[in-house]
Amino acid sequence: MSKLEELINELCPDGVEYKMLGDFANITRGGNFQKKDFVETGVPCIHYGQIYTQYGLFTESTISCINSDAAVKSKFATQNDIIMAVTSENVDDVCKSVAWLGSDNIAVSGHTAIIHHNQNPKYLSYYFHSSMFFTQKVKLAHGTKVIEVTPDKLANIRIPLPPLPVQREIVRILDNFTELTAELTAELTARKKQYEYYRDELLTFSDESPVSILGTVAINLDSKRKPVTKGNRDSGMYPYYGASGIVDYVSNYLFDGDYLLVSEDGANLVARVTPIAFSASGKIWVNNHAHVLMFKTYVERKFVEYYLNMIDLSRFISTAAQPKLTQDNLNKIPVPTPSLEEQERIVAILDRFDALCNDLTSGLPAEIEARRKQYEYYRDKLLTFREAKA
Repeated sequence: MSKLEELINELCPDGVEYKMLGDFANITRGGNFQKKDFVETGVPCIHYGQIYTQYGLFTESTISCINSDAAVKSKFATQNDIIMAVTSENVDDVCKSVAWLGSDNIAVSGHTAIIHHNQNPKYLSYYFHSSMFFTQKVKLAHGTKVIEVTPDKLANIRIPLPPLPVQREIVRILDNFTELTAELTAELTARKKQYEYYRDELLTFSDESPVSILGTVAINLDSKRKPVTKGNRDSGMYPYYGASGIVDYVSNYLFDGDYLLVSEDGANLVARVTPIAFSASGKIWVNNHAHVLMFKTYVERKFVEYYLNMIDLSRFISTAAQPKLTQDNLNKIPVPTPSLEEQERIVAILDRFDALCNDLTSGLPAEIEARRKQYEYYRDKLLTFREAKA
């Protein structure tokens, strides 16, 4: 029998009490400071947008501070409070939360709920990221462009509250799960840096190496293609590609084969938010925000894809009101053209690295995804209890 089972049998053998959040917690709205109030040193704070992008389930330190004038008008969270972002652009993200474990009081921005309670903060944070909480919050969410769950509605969330020793043991088990995933993620980050290093080394050639412009290496199939009427992801539909990948599925196709698609979107090219070049195969439709390049062989296509995703393309992007990589500028990009045998050797090496770093069916990404699903399964299982009779 596990320690958790022993604790449950000893402390709550007849089941666990379920309570409304409002029955054991005080829920208040956050303050009203903005990002423009950030300073290098000042009063520590958490902005609601950072909960989505910068924080995990709990933290002992903040990444930002606000000036004293903004702090005077702010609302504060104390140690062990849960800070929940109550507005979002979608239902999946709304109500993402972070438990504040630091000893200092911190300022909290608007669009949040500050949940002050008497339970284990990490236990509550784990629960607020469970499928059981998700099922409840979607019923409380409202809005179209902006999705919101108001603090007063949060009071109606039902949560199982086993005795604190049981909560602590569940937290210990889940902490171990998250630590293992974090270690794998750190290893993947290191592998990606290693991959980028070897990619840059393999694709850097001497001044004597042959170079051709892309327009002579590949056939550019661009034309004035207008987006077709979008369909659904039903069987028999074909992928509809845009500047950064599949954007929908359609009932007919324009190309049939293996191609390299290059983004025309200048903003993405400069910021490198997405790869600027990616391979596509099969029956597909491509809109006029992506260039279509056809090569004689897989090796040549893949070699150019790796090369374009490595180099700085900013000098080839037009400086118009809407920056973009035009067809003429794309065709003028110089590309090294070593022998086909050398290209094949380089592609084989980089393909193995790429699979290890990015393939969701193998390598580290697949292992991380498997661990994530395993963690979510056991988290929900650990946070589900037989309810005690009234």
